[in-house]
Amino acid sequence: MALNKAKVFTITSVKGGVGKTTTLLNLAGVCSNLGKRVLIIDLDLYSGDIASLLNIDYNNDIYNLYEDMNNNKFTNLDDYVTNYNENIKVLPAPKDPRFARKISSKILNLILYKASMKFDVILIDTNHILTDINLFALDFSDQILYIINNDSMNLKNMKTIVSILNDMNKNNYKIILNESNNRDKSYYNKYDIKNIINKNVNYIIPYTFYIKNIDKYIIEGKILTLEDSIIKRHREALKIHNLIISDILKESKVD
Repeated sequence: MALNKAKVFTITSVKGGVGKTTTLLNLAGVCSNLGKRVLIIDLDLYSGDIASLLNIDYNNDIYNLYEDMNNNKFTNLDDYVTNYNENIKVLPAPKDPRFARKISSKILNLILYKASMKFDVILIDTNHILTDINLFALDFSDQILYIINNDSMNLKNMKTIVSILNDMNKNNYKIILNESNNRDKSYYNKYDIKNIINKNVNYIIPYTFYIKNIDKYIIEGKILTLEDSIIKRHREALKIHNLIISDILKESKVD
């Protein structure tokens, strides 16, 4: 009987400040609500902040896991991941960013393989720089989610990435326009954006999902899609998050 393996989704961007990590956490919350076992891997190795955003204390991070695997000291993945809730676990970025450059894609491949045997969904957070590690994560992923906002430089960068992905014959990616990231930026409509980036926008997180007191939730380490007050006030916007997960799990044939 074939083993069930996790489906791997990388959430990335072409420019900072678009709400990438917040979107990843919200999608993790949706998966948790579905009862999926979720692992969040923070591959923003130099400046990852997922552990801080979730207010989790941890002893081990991805560098400790890398070192132990590299030196044949690895025993169990559970020793390196930290619980957020009963469904969501986190593998944090290195506490000391000086260790980030030591992590190789060869060991990352082994980490992802080990993790894929224990979880239903793996969500990888990356920065927007095309490092070897980030490129490896994109190659390993079943689906890639690009988060963009309504900003001219962002759209120009996305156009370049679309061209590169076309040259690589990669089509396992979706583009998410995050209008809630900055409600004041609405220079282009959906038709304009399609013409600029030469690609359809697959999903739009509407400007109505702007959370005025979001700092309160961040300070408390909350995931928005797990909060009853947010769910009640933003049902329509949260339908988009649910649709994104439903679509990519269906396309990736997760049972």
